[in-house]
Amino acid sequence: MTNRRWKPSVTVAAVIESAGRYLLVEEETAAGLRLNTPAGHLEPGESPQQGAVREALEETGRVFTPSHLLGIYLAASNDAQGAPTTWLRFAFCGTAGEAEPGRALDHGIVRTLWMTPAAIEASQERHRSPLVWRCVQDHLRGQRFDLDAVVMDPSAADPARWR
Repeated sequence: MTNRRWKPSVTVAAVIESAGRYLLVEEETAAGLRLNTPAGHLEPGESPQQGAVREALEETGRVFTPSHLLGIYLAASNDAQGAPTTWLRFAFCGTAGEAEPGRALDHGIVRTLWMTPAAIEASQERHRSPLVWRCVQDHLRGQRFDLDAVVMDPSAADPARWR
């Protein structure tokens, strides 16, 4: 038995649909080019909603406005070094504005794509995680929770805690 404490990595994701298509990013990973919803790690001092807005802007160049919590997901995989990792993902759905002209995308993001659900389903072998398709499926079936289901106590936003 190990004395190492299990700590899942917290990520946030933006599920953005417009006219029947979903906004995905194609990104460089250790496993090659993969498709993902705009997503990334939650940073110290930000709420999950703020993290989803930041990640969407960094990865798509678009301002994301969350309208609902889509779900909270737990998944396991190996990280880039092959170590087992558990991911706790807060996924939000909402709208995004137009891409900001000239805004550089995050390192590793090759491009953004608007894909139909059928195209997303057909490309599952290229998904960064099984949560990509699961989140789209949940959105398609109308799963939504109020944003106030995710609460951030002011103590977690105190910048002095993260120095």
